Amino acid sequence: MACRDNEELQRFVEEAKKVAKDGKVASYIPALAKADQTDLSVAVYHVSNTCHSAGDVDKRFTLQSISKVLALALVLSEEGPKKVFQFVGQEPTGDPFNSMIKLETASPNKPLNPMINAGALAVTSLIRGATPQDQLNRLLGFIRELANDKSITYCKETAASEFETSMINRAMCYYMKQYHIIRGNVEEVMDVYTKQCAIMMNSLDLAKIACVFSLDGRHPETGQQILSKDVARICKTFMVTCGMYNASGEFAINIGIPAKSGVSGGIMGAAPYDFGIGIFGPALDEKGNSIAGIKLLELMSEKYEMSIF
Repeated sequence: MACRDNEELQRFVEEAKKVAKDGKVASYIPALAKADQTDLSVAVYHVSNTCHSAGDVDKRFTLQSISKVLALALVLSEEGPKKVFQFVGQEPTGDPFNSMIKLETASPNKPLNPMINAGALAVTSLIRGATPQDQLNRLLGFIRELANDKSITYCKETAASEFETSMINRAMCYYMKQYHIIRGNVEEVMDVYTKQCAIMMNSLDLAKIACVFSLDGRHPETGQQILSKDVARICKTFMVTCGMYNASGEFAINIGIPAKSGVSGGIMGAAPYDFGIGIFGPALDEKGNSIAGIKLLELMSEKYEMSIF
């Protein structure tokens, strides 16, 4: 389905773009440093199977940390919450998303939640498959089903870039392997995880996936129940408590919807029983969230009274 341009959303985009100059694109991942920090687009996919947009919603970007929610949804669906939460906790953390501090100081020595890197690595290691390629194919197939888009794949350049530079993630994997949180081959986990983060889609795809969460797991286009209500609920809860890095509390107060961001500048937001939102704006604030994307969501939340609180 093609999105229809929306004048009101376009005005919001133009207003939000003004703050993009105050942000910076992610430079620690070489492939992301090439992004145009003035880009900003939004798609809003309604539960009634209609879509409105502003900006270049066809431009593709890598999911990065947004993929953590999707991998979690897959693993929860296949393994069940009881098993998954043996390997990763359910509590927010005030530490940076790539911090190892709580791994060393918390007891038991498992990641506090699936939205920080350590927790996401533990979740990725639980994806079923005899080989890393099998695991990746399983995740890609699941994400294609969520977006109803068979063309979704990953960016090989970005994946290779991240695989070569992700030394902190490797260190966390080896630390967790010591405590049997990660049981497989660390390099194989890293291979799947970096390709997972490099999965590409556009704002429309992201909004459509967000709408699946808004509808408690039902797809707005196909009507298919892709996720159980329980899995959708768990994922949305993590999006509220941990989805926006160390700005999750502020985001909940100012905007008030389940959301997940990534350092590529993507934001996925789910307004329950109403619509899903996909945003791309690569200029980041100091917390690692899209600075113009946050501003755009503030404008939208005020206008459309989106807050669930």
